[in-house]
Amino acid sequence: MGGGVNAGKFLVTGLGLSAVLAGGAMYYLQVYAYYDEVPVENAEVALTRFDGEVEAVSFANYQGIDSNSSPIRYRACFELDLSIAALTETYAPYDLAEPLVAPGWFDCFDARTIGEALIAGEAFAFMGVENITYGIDRVVAVFPDGRAYSWHQINPCGEVVFDGERPPASCPPVPERLQ
Repeated sequence: MGGGVNAGKFLVTGLGLSAVLAGGAMYYLQVYAYYDEVPVENAEVALTRFDGEVEAVSFANYQGIDSNSSPIRYRACFELDLSIAALTETYAPYDLAEPLVAPGWFDCFDARTIGEALIAGEAFAFMGVENITYGIDRVVAVFPDGRAYSWHQINPCGEVVFDGERPPASCPPVPERLQ
């Protein structure tokens, strides 16, 4: 009778350890494994002018992360030397900006703080690059002191197409790989 109890304890311990290891692996994969730092020499910050032209702007103190596993994992923190007045006179606003949460270890990017500042009018969102990949826009939020943040966000065309529906006529043609 004692052998059955020991086998049961061994089985329960083995299942518990397996669950802990699997949970740890899933956490690591979601939070760390798929992100890569964007080297400063590969970084580009661009804004879309009111005429639709995308224009590179100078920046400093860039930190960025991205991932090949998803087009919306891009996040960046940097500084711009353009005033809010110059930005709002030259570049297209982004009205539906909703910063996406970054992994906790990428601590320069606080989506909640950025989002609250956008709502309160303490920061301003601009179109970085529309459809940087189909259905995904790069958004840039700027504070009056020059702090700036960028992320990728699903746009209205992407929302419709990614839900399996036909896009409105105002959207660009859907690439074959998404049809």
